[in-house]
Amino acid sequence: MTADWNLDRSCASSSGDVAWAALGPADAPPVVLVHGTPFSSYVWRGPARALAARHRVYVWDLPGYGASAKHDGQDVTLAAHARVLTELLGHWGLDRPGAEPAVVAHDFGGCVALRARLLHGARYERLALVDPVALAPWGSPTYRHLGAHSDVFAQLPPALHEALVREYIRSASHQGLHPATLDRLVAPWCTPEGQPAFYRQIEQNDQRFTDEIQGRYGELDLPVLICWGTEDTWIPVARGHELAKLIPGAELRLIEGAGHLVQEDTPAELTGAVTEFLWADRTRR
Repeated sequence: MTADWNLDRSCASSSGDVAWAALGPADAPPVVLVHGTPFSSYVWRGPARALAARHRVYVWDLPGYGASAKHDGQDVTLAAHARVLTELLGHWGLDRPGAEPAVVAHDFGGCVALRARLLHGARYERLALVDPVALAPWGSPTYRHLGAHSDVFAQLPPALHEALVREYIRSASHQGLHPATLDRLVAPWCTPEGQPAFYRQIEQNDQRFTDEIQGRYGELDLPVLICWGTEDTWIPVARGHELAKLIPGAELRLIEGAGHLVQEDTPAELTGAVTEFLWADRTRR
């Protein structure tokens, strides 16, 4: 893993090749980080490196995102991503009794992790959800408009497409993104295969993927932490309070001054909250 964040490994999945990397000691407690849309594992670079001091940290780009495969006809639904996460846990040897990882998931990644757990039987040692897509209703008017007219937007001139993506990603931060960070998050969507992939992932996802599991959150039987940026304009913090009431024993941690991209706005505060959660009760075991 270089300073520029290079996912140096790849494996095949049911939705195409997945780029991934692992940080930290091979024999340390495992943690799997899951990103959301329209981002990539790059948003986890700071927390991942910090957690790697005491954990084996697995990072990956969802199919259709970042450095992973993008192609016409690709299944990039939240249902597909949940299957892929389950496949990856097996590939990494984290599906065996005693090897279960902690999972930390942001945005759509929250739905992915919840579906893998509730519908595919994926086993986690504990679960942290960061501003997750988990409750109805979701999808802003802009998001729905892009999805409804994806064939038209996919034909935008590259410069107009880049401007749209850049402004969309910029709006996820309350503090404001560093120009180099914004460039890195925008870049995967501005290649010949990236432009249609951007609209493909919006077109394929809708509320039914959370509707299928929302009534089952009471079945979750593991430690759950919910972190939420108080300045999130994509998913209001009230959803965090609502979600915490639906998951038995869930802890809600509000992150002051953070928008939806908590990893970028307040990385130290988020990493501290996640680290505390990951090590809770370990000293008494």
